[in-house]
Amino acid sequence: MTSSTIFSGVSPISLPPAPTGGNSPLTLRDMLFFIRMRWLWIAATTFAFLVLAGSYVLTAEPTFVANTQLVIVPQVSGSEAQRAFAEDAFIEGQLEIAKSSDVVGGTVTALGLDTDPDFVDQTPSLQDRAKNWLMGASSEPDTASQEAAGAGPRDRQPQQQIEDGRIRDRAIATLLNMMGVRRIGSSTIIEISAAASTPQKAVDIADTLARQYIQKNIAMKANASRQYSEWLTRFVSEQQRGLAEAASALASFTSNPRDQFKLAELQSATDARRTLYENTLNQLTEAKQRITYPVSDATIVSRATLPLSKARPRSTLIIAFAAAVGLGVGFALALIRHAGDRRIVRPNQIADAGELPFVTLLATSRTSNGHSARFLAAGTGSSTAAAYPVIPGMAELSATVVGLRRKRRVVIGIVAVNPGGGASTIACELALLSSISGAQTLLIDAAAQKSSLSKSIAPHSSTGLVDVLDNGELIRTAALPLTPTLKFLPLGKVVAVSPAIRLSSRRTQLSFAELKKEFDAIFVDISAFSASPDANAIAPELDGVLVVTSHGHTSIDDTMHVIETLRNVGAEILGAIINHAPKRIES
Repeated sequence: MTSSTIFSGVSPISLPPAPTGGNSPLTLRDMLFFIRMRWLWIAATTFAFLVLAGSYVLTAEPTFVANTQLVIVPQVSGSEAQRAFAEDAFIEGQLEIAKSSDVVGGTVTALGLDTDPDFVDQTPSLQDRAKNWLMGASSEPDTASQEAAGAGPRDRQPQQQIEDGRIRDRAIATLLNMMGVRRIGSSTIIEISAAASTPQKAVDIADTLARQYIQKNIAMKANASRQYSEWLTRFVSEQQRGLAEAASALASFTSNPRDQFKLAELQSATDARRTLYENTLNQLTEAKQRITYPVSDATIVSRATLPLSKARPRSTLIIAFAAAVGLGVGFALALIRHAGDRRIVRPNQIADAGELPFVTLLATSRTSNGHSARFLAAGTGSSTAAAYPVIPGMAELSATVVGLRRKRRVVIGIVAVNPGGGASTIACELALLSSISGAQTLLIDAAAQKSSLSKSIAPHSSTGLVDVLDNGELIRTAALPLTPTLKFLPLGKVVAVSPAIRLSSRRTQLSFAELKKEFDAIFVDISAFSASPDANAIAPELDGVLVVTSHGHTSIDDTMHVIETLRNVGAEILGAIINHAPKRIES
């Protein structure tokens, strides 16, 4: 029943045979067609993402990052494995110390960051608000200043202190988000990085953080040495009393020795006490030296230098990411649009669904002056130049119609699914081509809703199809000769019932059987299916019907409704025409 050939506007296109079941496999041709049809969606979405990314890159405040490196000398002992483990633990502890509030707070105080607008008095961004919300922190503006303004003179000083503390805490929290401390590989070198709005500020913050960390390390060691010294002082006093007691006991026993073994025991205890006392005294001396001259475990090996370029925003990365996301979202939107689009854009949509012998693509016709193709004027008498087809693909359609007819003399109706589909133009072009081939051709305007052919070809005609239905003899004067082989029967003046419905009654003075005796091919222009019931009435009286759709406008559902309805009333659907196809699709 179906043919595997669809006639396009230029050359026939071979279609794969209809699948017996399931979905047809996706081919490269399908993907290329999808890109040609939906490239504007993809390009527009990608462009929108690029515009957003470009706007962010141009408006975002640049951030510069400076780095300071320190080497840490762990004071560990033991076996190699024990030293490695202890060294890792020691360095991890130092990393946490470098990020402590004491180090960061000292940097804020040293550089006066609590008065820097980049660190305080900032309106939280949307990203910061979302982050604070996820972490359970409040992003509302601080109301302490309002409370301080409403407090009495007695409470202003405590309120001011509270406000200063909150501002300092806000600056510390901001600096913590703008700094980083990491260990470089498995070495004992740590890197402190700081971000700021200017290169010099980033350098100052990084170096100050390193110095504050070293001062914190020295203070911690001095404090530990001080506590150790205090303990040693108490221990030395205890050892001194013990040594004095042992020496006194030894002296008392020596003056009156009665037991040599007891004497040796007392002498050994006294020597042990003296040795312990001397060792403790030496450790106390060293501890006091460490308090007086503390030495840090870390040393700066590379101070921060001015960054040559901004670290954020990363323009290239952001633009590339936006392009990739835009392409992905564009493809997704295009796929959704493509899957839900029921408009006719490909011939196989109708060929597969309607099991039609052929589907033809016709490109939009334009003349040299930019206007649509004109109809022939009655009485021109030209059968060459004026009758030449102006719609690309019409010659192939005409040849297909001639090849499909089972009789030499046929009556073919042309009906559009919706008004404006171009059925009248196609009927006129088919009639012109048929007459050029030498066949006696009659073009009938039966489109009562909008008689485009009559208004264009015979606007001043006094008789027409309506009159011929009442008096068959008027066909000789009503049918206007356009060329020696082509005549045109205009519509006439419609009073009540359309000519198409009257012809379906078979009780008029005009019959298609009589017209076939004179004409080889008869083409009937019928009103659009959605605008008039004429097609249902006249279609069974015709030898075949061509259904005209508009590319990108007519839906496949409406087209199938037309085809199924015409078949139900007994009409034979010869094929379908997709009119107004773009040149790139038609080719």
